[in-house]
This record gives sequence, C-alpha cells and structure tokens, in this order.
Amino acid sequence: MTDENCLFCKIVAGVIAAEVVLETDKVLAFRDIGPQAPTHVLVIPKEHISSLDAATEEHGALLGEIMLAARDAARADGVAEAGFRAVINTGSDGGQTVHHLHLHVLGGRALQWPPG
Repeated sequence: MTDENCLFCKIVAGVIAAEVVLETDKVLAFRDIGPQAPTHVLVIPKEHISSLDAATEEHGALLGEIMLAARDAARADGVAEAGFRAVINTGSDGGQTVHHLHLHVLGGRALQWPPG
C-alpha cells in the first residue's frame, strides 16, 4: 500500500530521486537531505505505514528487516564499529515530520545524550 501524497512513497516509486544506500524487496535506505551527522541515513519500509504507532503485529518481520537494514547501512558507511544511533521519531511530540515510518541512522561523530 502507498500514499500518493507521501514524500517517502514518492521516493520508493522513483518519482523523487534519493541517494540510495541499500535496497531490499521490502526496505529502502537513503541519505537524509538535511544530515544531522556525517552519516545520516533514513531506513523506510516500502509499504506505507504512517508511524511506529500505526504498525501492527503483522508488521513484526518487516520491523526486524528495518532494524537489520539500519545495521547494514551503518556497516556500509563504516560507522558500525565506532558506534551509531538508530532513532524512530513517532508523532508530533516525538519529532516526526514525515508521516511514513522511518528510522534514522546517525553516526560518524560522538553523539550526545540526551538528544534534545
């Protein structure tokens, strides 16, 4: 399922270009256009799921694929060994601005805590 008005669905469909880092049948990882760290990759399901809160039990395997793709993106960028952060913002208070489930992979520098 896709949402024709969704920015990330348009990237999945190839309507909007992105710098792809990794792609599987169900997951797409691409560089964020406003990076917050030297490595800033977004990992999304190709299926439109509006947020983590909207995910169902049936999405369990897909959520696992997203996590493994985040690991693989960090490895591909050479930040896995030193460390990286995997973040899912959910809802307005959680900082979600694009309403398509996505995981941020941040690395390449020491990250601070709390994040903000």
